[in-house]
Amino acid sequence: MWSWMSTDDIPTQERADWYHDIIANTVAPTRMAFTNPATFAARAGVLNLEKTGVSRFSLAALQAWRTPRLIRQNDPEHYILALITGGAMQVSQLRNDTLVRPGEAVLFNTFHPYNASTASEEGAAFTLLHIPRDAAPLPVDRLDEVLARPFITRQGIGAILRQFLTSLESHASACTPHDFRLLDKTVLDLASGFLAHRFDAWETLPRETRNRVLLQRIDAFIDRRLNDPALTPQAVADHHHISLRTLYTLFEQHGEGIAATIRHRRLERCRTDLTRPELAAYPIHAVARRWGFTNPTVFSRAFRHAYSSTPQDFRRQARQPSNEPATAPSPPQRQDTQKDAPSHETAEEDRSRDRRPARGDRARPRLHSGRAGGSK
Repeated sequence: MWSWMSTDDIPTQERADWYHDIIANTVAPTRMAFTNPATFAARAGVLNLEKTGVSRFSLAALQAWRTPRLIRQNDPEHYILALITGGAMQVSQLRNDTLVRPGEAVLFNTFHPYNASTASEEGAAFTLLHIPRDAAPLPVDRLDEVLARPFITRQGIGAILRQFLTSLESHASACTPHDFRLLDKTVLDLASGFLAHRFDAWETLPRETRNRVLLQRIDAFIDRRLNDPALTPQAVADHHHISLRTLYTLFEQHGEGIAATIRHRRLERCRTDLTRPELAAYPIHAVARRWGFTNPTVFSRAFRHAYSSTPQDFRRQARQPSNEPATAPSPPQRQDTQKDAPSHETAEEDRSRDRRPARGDRARPRLHSGRAGGSK
């Protein structure tokens, strides 16, 4: 569950100390200089998964230093992948120095000294992924090569990782402890693939990790191409430079066949559009074509099989006033077979939207338990 904190609840004269404590508990003990202490403002959120953690910050201008003395005193031994969402940050570590802008990311760690500062008086906003050193996906010497160097996250696996981390803010409140363990594994896989791609070390990752990352990439590709009638299992395999047999094997482990996955997601998009008032004038066959169904008869048959209702009846029920009872269609029936109908007869499952958790008060959650040592 996210824990949210803000200087809105903190007296002005206490904000500097408060933010020092927040960073010490969520990242690592750090020296700071505030550009304008009298007007400094910040907001922070923390989500603990299992091995990894995610935090989000928006803050006014400042500069921060992690010094050798602070490292000796307390070091959580984390790698931090920072994804910039607003403003810009200047980061220096191990003789590397970079300016990171929105749409980019930078890797640094807590066990080497670093400097970090906002690049303008407007401050910055960013998401941090915290990865323990002993869970690092690649050899430390390889990771050290890319510390304080910019990564692009606007496309490919970088964009998938960014979207995944963003989605955690909206949906984590509905997750169970078991869900968090799965999310922890997923985010570690995505970060592994993202970093491995940076220095062409893909083959050094475990096979299971490579397969899970590949599935994430395929899932994102399918979502982007659902409206294309030419989206078939063969097209998916060709785009990702794998054999059709390999694709089928991946989706056997995924729990649903590739053609069934596409059909299921397309049907879900159609079902959603049939409830939208602004699309009420669209003929049903136009809604179906919008999501890749080229044959109205095939679409109607697939919709009725999935939801025990014809598209016409479902749309009519969706238009009924809220005080009139309407029987909602049952969830789509999934098929676990590679002998699914061609992929232009497939659909997408609903993604439920969760309520954002309420902002926390002056609580100071701990994302890590640092290794203490040395003297002050």
